[in-house]
Amino acid sequence: MRDEATVAETAFEELRSRGLRAIEKGELEEAAEIFAAALRLAGEQGDPKRIDLALCNWAAAVIELGRGDGEISRLREVLLRNSDPVNCRMAAYDIARYYELKKNYKKALFYARITRDRSETLGRRDWLASSHNLIGNTLLAESFLEEACAEYEKALELFPPEPSPARGQILDNLGYCRILQRRYPEGYRLLYESLRLLRRFGARRHEISVRLDLCFAHLETARYEHSRRQGLAALALAESLGDAGAVKNALYLLGEVANLNGDLATARGYFARLHRDFFPEAGYLPEFLLAVDIRRLVNLHA
Repeated sequence: MRDEATVAETAFEELRSRGLRAIEKGELEEAAEIFAAALRLAGEQGDPKRIDLALCNWAAAVIELGRGDGEISRLREVLLRNSDPVNCRMAAYDIARYYELKKNYKKALFYARITRDRSETLGRRDWLASSHNLIGNTLLAESFLEEACAEYEKALELFPPEPSPARGQILDNLGYCRILQRRYPEGYRLLYESLRLLRRFGARRHEISVRLDLCFAHLETARYEHSRRQGLAALALAESLGDAGAVKNALYLLGEVANLNGDLATARGYFARLHRDFFPEAGYLPEFLLAVDIRRLVNLHA
């Protein structure tokens, strides 16, 4: 018979595996609950290394949910203790992602580079790929387009070729960059490949981003009906999952689609909702947005 320690370790790893599958699919609330259970179990077992590992997993989920403010100091402690290279890498990644979501891109880039260096030391190609993807995100958010493309290209080269939601996200990021570079055929190929992957795995939260990017791509190439369909699909997903940032971007794009297609009443309706739900103090907003090129104002990856 297996001893109690082995049984406990198996239970912990089973919880972690379930949580990792959930977070990969974007099922964040479920992932947070599973990782919280893993963290409690690690605490009962009293293994410091396992406690840090569980903390990093749990923090990754709550950071994505926007509830990670209280975890950054604990993650820094894991990083500074430097007691386990895997936990250090995970802590650095979580901190970088936190600052990316907070739009503090200088700090995000600092920790993303620590993540990359740790991944190189560990020899994990998949972690190195995700580190380059994260660096690309911070560079793109700051409008360093060419540098971001180079990071996404490295990420795609390093990432395992097997289909996965994580690979789909990298394809989405690079595809959006190609559209910004006006390399439309390549951009469309990457974005639709990303969409197929994400739908295959049921990664609905990640699907929002690629549908917004496709809405933008079709808008850039004057395919207004295709753009509208992708924008409406993104809006519906974002509303169902409570992603306020994506709802806002969808409203911008759908308003611009209607405006460029000559449907001023519909465009004004989308822009009026933006004013009502996101910028209530800006009464001038609907008319202003009707008069400007929104495609030049919105960075969908910032």
